[in-house]
Amino acid sequence: MPQPIVALVGATASGKTGLSLDLAERLGGEVVNTDAMQVYRGMDIGTAKLPVAERRGVPHHLLDILDVTEPATVAHFQGWARSSIADIRGHGATPVLVGGSALYTRAIVDRFEFPGTDESLRRELEAELERIGGPALHARLEGVDPAAAAQIEPDNGRRTVRALEVIALTGRPYGAGMPRLEYADPLTVQIGVDIDRPTLDERIARRVDEMFAAGFVEEVEALLDRGLADGLTSQRAIGYREVIGFLTGDRTLAEAIEQTKTGTRRFSRRQDGWFRKDPRIVWVAHDDPDRVAKAVGAIESLS
Repeated sequence: MPQPIVALVGATASGKTGLSLDLAERLGGEVVNTDAMQVYRGMDIGTAKLPVAERRGVPHHLLDILDVTEPATVAHFQGWARSSIADIRGHGATPVLVGGSALYTRAIVDRFEFPGTDESLRRELEAELERIGGPALHARLEGVDPAAAAQIEPDNGRRTVRALEVIALTGRPYGAGMPRLEYADPLTVQIGVDIDRPTLDERIARRVDEMFAAGFVEEVEALLDRGLADGLTSQRAIGYREVIGFLTGDRTLAEAIEQTKTGTRRFSRRQDGWFRKDPRIVWVAHDDPDRVAKAVGAIESLS
């Protein structure tokens, strides 16, 4: 029988990384990154990427595979992750996915086929985005598909363009093409890390302070020299855009730090909202001393 697929989910700073290592050690597993920004070389401090020395010898996949100028889409991630999962299972190990995006995780573990693309239509929408701006284009999306608009930030022009493209191509709401709550492989279990909001907010604030103390501004400066400002995906990372604003004189360092905390808290709430809608997730408390055993029990119940 193949090894199960384990997906660890939950809000940023909730403790997923530590639990992923615990489970990988217990299960004889290997970690597959499902964080959209940790695929980028040099984006280390701002993404809380685990240093090699702290990975306990557990093999990690899909880290440091792209330059900051290269785009990464959900479709890319689906292909990369499923290939890594197949390789890991092929030599008898257990893949342990860890990341905070419900869409990325579900695109990997659930049945989901991506709608096609139309280059001409895409160019037209991108030209419109350039002409009228992200919020205005987002308002157009809200008029034709309010449910999709509610899931996309008004300043995320790239996702707005994609949603409008899919709607035009399929004649259906963008949400109709989202992954179904049906695992592509029945030997899949999602483990969620449950944490109360005050504790999470405190962790986020501490993490951001530590990022800036560890040289986050210098990291962004180095990445700008490597083309970060031109990266369609990478430059949208929380924290990086705020530091870029500081370096260009649009905000003070204190404002960049506070805005990074605010953006991360807002993102964590969206993450939690997404994950809570999935009834298949087995939740374990972040501070439960038996959380590893409980997670293992849920995994073993698949067999």
